[in-house]
Amino acid sequence: MFDLNKILRQNIKNLIPYSSARDEYKGTQGIFLDANENSIGSPIDDITENVNRYPDPLQLELKEKLSKIKGVPVENIFLGNGSDEAIDILFRAFCEPGKDKAIVCPPTYGMYEVSAAINDVEVKKINLTPEAFQLETDKVIAAFDINTKLIFLCCPNNPTANGVKWADIKLIMEKFSGIVVIDEAYINFASYKSLITELPNYPNLVILQTLSKAWGMAGLRVGMAFASAQIINVFNKIKPPYNINVVSQQLAKEALDNIGQVNDFIKEIVEERKKLSVALKEFSFIKRTYPSEANFLLVKVDGPKKLYDYLASNKIIVRDRSKMPLCEGCLRITVGTKDENQKLIEALKQYK
Repeated sequence: MFDLNKILRQNIKNLIPYSSARDEYKGTQGIFLDANENSIGSPIDDITENVNRYPDPLQLELKEKLSKIKGVPVENIFLGNGSDEAIDILFRAFCEPGKDKAIVCPPTYGMYEVSAAINDVEVKKINLTPEAFQLETDKVIAAFDINTKLIFLCCPNNPTANGVKWADIKLIMEKFSGIVVIDEAYINFASYKSLITELPNYPNLVILQTLSKAWGMAGLRVGMAFASAQIINVFNKIKPPYNINVVSQQLAKEALDNIGQVNDFIKEIVEERKKLSVALKEFSFIKRTYPSEANFLLVKVDGPKKLYDYLASNKIIVRDRSKMPLCEGCLRITVGTKDENQKLIEALKQYK
């Protein structure tokens, strides 16, 4: 059913992308007099290298490292300025403003809807089921029409922290002639595996991941999209020529050489998640702590605004999600360090 050319915007088909100096010369050695850079250097040469030069526009060295870790060929990897860049590109590539539509399943990550609004794309909202936060598969499928081009599914979901059933995702992908986007920002904390292995089976599948969460590099702004080579070519056609800066590329490459340390971080966070979940259940004003496959917990409380303000007054900042659909009365609490979690518990003991 899926045909990329049928959903790709005509202006994107006709687009001739910007050709940068680094695109035109493929080598890595030489006297570079092609890009009007400062050839002398920069004031921070003693801190990091090559910041006076434009970065590799396709981040090939970084992608090669990711390819080995993820088991995905380089041609199936896109790197963006956070996952948000990939989300925005999906709308710009596949949705005609004022005409096409996308489907989201609240409560979920808010940037899908924000990017849709920026691109003048109508959003159909099919709420998850109450309490279990699973897909209403029949309703999602019934919402398809000829102008529906994108479906966003967050798994593990934010802010509910749960996974989405593979059978439901599979059914939607098989029924939908547009692109299904699975946002796996929190996948490293989950008890189940990424759907990256399904990429060869579903040409309409796009998977988003990030270095911001488990890898602890939110400040670098490096997001990942995995998809067919055809779709990745579209991403690369639209993106700015130098969307990942030199420093982010250098530091990300160094981090990818330390998988063992990152795995230790993940184990520690998951262990703290378990302890925090148990500790929160001891408080009478916390009505429910939902199961989590992420690095945060969704908790239903009495008086969420009052509790939020109390914690903020103690310099403990959580997220009030009580105005989101199906999250009435809920706060979202990120799993902190052992010391931070203990300070949270001590503060809760003093709450009245």
